Parts: sequence; C-alpha cells; structure tokens
Amino acid sequence: MATLPPETILSPPAGLSADAAAPEALAEALVALHGKASALAMLARLAPEPVEIGGELGAVIARATPWQRALVAQTTADCAAMLETGLSALGTLSRRGQDTAAPALVLWREFHAARAAMVSVLATAEPA
Repeated sequence: MATLPPETILSPPAGLSADAAAPEALAEALVALHGKASALAMLARLAPEPVEIGGELGAVIARATPWQRALVAQTTADCAAMLETGLSALGTLSRRGQDTAAPALVLWREFHAARAAMVSVLATAEPA
C-alpha cells in the first residue's frame, strides 16, 4: 500500500486539460464512451446498456476529489482510444464478411473491466 496520498503520486496527465476533469466534462465524456460501447455491444451480440450519466453517478462525480476526477478523465480517454481502435478493426472484419462476435466480446470484456476499475476509483474514500 502506498504511504502517500494518490494526488502526490499521480503524474500529470499528458495532453489532458484541466477542464477534462470537470464534472460536466466527465459526464459528457462518459456518455460518448458509452455510445461507443453500445456499438461494440451490437457487434458482440449483447444488449446495449443504458447511456444515462446522471442521478447517482453524476452526484458521485461531483463529490469526487480532484485526483479521482483526473484519474477517471484519463481512464475515459484511454477507453475511448481503445474502443475507437477496436471498432475500426471490427469494422474491417465486418466488411470482409467475417464474424465479429468473438473479438468484439473480448474487447467488451476489456472495456467492462476498465469501467469497473474506474467506478471503484470513484467509490474510494478520501485518504485520511
């Protein structure tokens, strides 16, 4: 376990503006991310999840500390890049007439694990 609070050990995100970690910007980025995830779910033959960022999650984002929001903003950007690349590759497979279900499901599981980690960061209590 680290002896320093997370905000002192996190490196400044490269290319990530301070506005990207604002609660409103995070909510918009998460909606866009889940839009891409819905396209992936279709390719994986899964039912898409609802794309609602508000209510409880919006409140959690608003209450999050700056280090939590920065980490979530970076994770959201990383997941978006992963999904863009993966969806592009899956589109190539689809255009070739190949089945996309298995590789899309693998990508979905990666996204799901990253999203779970991101939510757990938001659920982490402020270090004492």
